[in-house]
Amino acid sequence: VEAPSATGSSALFALEEHYSAVSDSDDMVEITDGPIDEWKVLQSVRRGDAGAVASFTGTTRDHCDGKRVLRLEYEAYRPMALKEMRKICAEIRQKWTVLNISMVHRLGLVPIGEASVIVVVSSAHRTDALQASSYGIDKIKHSVPIWKNEIYADGSAWKANPDAVHFCCGCGSAPSVSGS
Repeated sequence: VEAPSATGSSALFALEEHYSAVSDSDDMVEITDGPIDEWKVLQSVRRGDAGAVASFTGTTRDHCDGKRVLRLEYEAYRPMALKEMRKICAEIRQKWTVLNISMVHRLGLVPIGEASVIVVVSSAHRTDALQASSYGIDKIKHSVPIWKNEIYADGSAWKANPDAVHFCCGCGSAPSVSGS
């Protein structure tokens, strides 16, 4: 389905069983319920005039705050999350000279060692790519409505992005999940 963007150009909205994606000609944002294909995301920004490709991949680690982590679970308000990720791409383009941007965030259960988020930026020069990818992940963590449930060996705890909690109901807390 083609839909006009705010600038009048078209964006491709693909809604399938396992992912939601938005792709402009040089930017791709995606939310997936399955493993992230890191190689595919990395290749999505490569082009002949790119002298640099910088990436950040966030993975599930086995500990946090002195507790043993068993796995992470993520939930999101998908339409707003995709919108906010597109806004981050636009902000990056205003601040740095970049060629392509790809951002993918995984939802659902993310086992130890697997990727939950990846941000990849290509540019002609390394400084722009490095700074833009760092900015991208920082903005995702602070403004995209995605909530993380850390499952510890001794229980679990929701950790909301501090600036994203207002997207749900404005109450300031993470979503409730039955059985947690």
